[in-house]
Amino acid sequence: MPLSRRDFAKRSAYTGAGVALVGSAGVLATAPGALAVEPGGVDAAAEAAVGRRLGYGPLVPDPKGILALPAGFSYQIITHSGVTRLESGETTPSNHDGTATFDGPRGTTLLVNNHELKGPRHKWPRPVPLVEGLVYDPAASGGCTVVEVSRHGDHVTEWVGIAGTSTNCAGGRTPWGTWLTCEENTDRAGQNGMTKDHGYVFEVDPYDRRANLDPQPIKALGRYEHEAVVVDTKRGHFYLTEDAAGPNGLLYRWTPPHDFRPGRGRLRGLADDAGVLKAAQCFDSGGNFVDDLSRATRTGTVYGVDWAEVPDRDARTVPVRRQFADSQVTRARKLEGMWWADGGAYIVSSYAREESPAAHDGQVWFYDPRRRTLTLKVLLGVDAEPGKDGAFDGPDNITVSPYGGLVIAEDGEGVQHLFGATDDGRTYPIARNDLNIGTAEEPEFSEFTGVVFAPDGRTLFANIQDPGIMLAITGPWRRQRRES
Repeated sequence: MPLSRRDFAKRSAYTGAGVALVGSAGVLATAPGALAVEPGGVDAAAEAAVGRRLGYGPLVPDPKGILALPAGFSYQIITHSGVTRLESGETTPSNHDGTATFDGPRGTTLLVNNHELKGPRHKWPRPVPLVEGLVYDPAASGGCTVVEVSRHGDHVTEWVGIAGTSTNCAGGRTPWGTWLTCEENTDRAGQNGMTKDHGYVFEVDPYDRRANLDPQPIKALGRYEHEAVVVDTKRGHFYLTEDAAGPNGLLYRWTPPHDFRPGRGRLRGLADDAGVLKAAQCFDSGGNFVDDLSRATRTGTVYGVDWAEVPDRDARTVPVRRQFADSQVTRARKLEGMWWADGGAYIVSSYAREESPAAHDGQVWFYDPRRRTLTLKVLLGVDAEPGKDGAFDGPDNITVSPYGGLVIAEDGEGVQHLFGATDDGRTYPIARNDLNIGTAEEPEFSEFTGVVFAPDGRTLFANIQDPGIMLAITGPWRRQRRES
């Protein structure tokens, strides 16, 4: 039963315009007035205010010029495009992106790693190799690799999980132990040299290589510029983000058929029109429709959510996001990473500019399916000097930390970080990309991607997308407590 605008307005009257409907993880804020991190380390006033150190201390420049970390932390390079090799002999593909971890055999960790490679294969020096039986479209350059890392990181094996897909950006881990890889590209057969339609989600099994043979798109989840996906572990719904503009993208929910039983390989058997795909419609505490998420300018803002059915999920003639009038759905610029935790979905809008009603340098929302509400947890104001180290902007891939709060991969302007956000509104640096792929006069630093903890919580994995480096970060992790 949908949550009507009248119901949400009535509920908000008892909760102070909806602000008290904040989810269980509390408000994560980096808006003006929140305690923030100054360049080079933790804000001294913030330390004095809370009586203990925030984060892990200042970042120490890396003499190898790759990754700056706090004192006591270290990193290992797990894969490096053009340097490390697959078990089949080819070098590791480039452009690492979304990643998930799984418990592997004999104490190892398995990782499925997307490679965000768009367009025909000749454009890229290191596309995902076309391994027989694992290819969807032989003209496409993207895909996933599976990486097995020993307990101490002293042995690494990598192989292809899927090939011949396009622009594999983010995705999501399923409760049954597989990876859903998402194509952020909607080229049709005949466009840009492609031989098949793109814009789909595919399932990759890190445990069973035979399950990955003859890859098939999960067309029930729609064809559009997919970014990330999470699965509601209680209700079985899938939530999906769309990174697109002109018009801005949408947040989707797929409801499986009543007789669907989730599990390994079950998605492959779905009919193309199985279940129901819908797009989010938000409204404020007064029952007013909200056309774009950028209109929220305060953390703690809560919107009620309804869902509008997608008319043609395969977008045969019109892209899905253009099948709705602006008055029918709520849009957002660069809907990116997602993570399922605390009974709901954390959802990133990376930034908003002139294509949106209001500008910002990043939002993180929390969707509570029980309350059917979307709450703004993190808000990054526009940084006037993005080239200076210190401020954070452009959140992309995210994960919920076993030590509390979020860990966020930065895909912004200038310097790039991994940073943490506590559940009471403070931020702190965890790592900085020191690998300059530009020049001394005009430095350039690639985005971080694929941030995710190992299943035991001891190692944080993350990627530098260009040239494509997977890193394992270890150190004295500890819980980041709320301000007392």
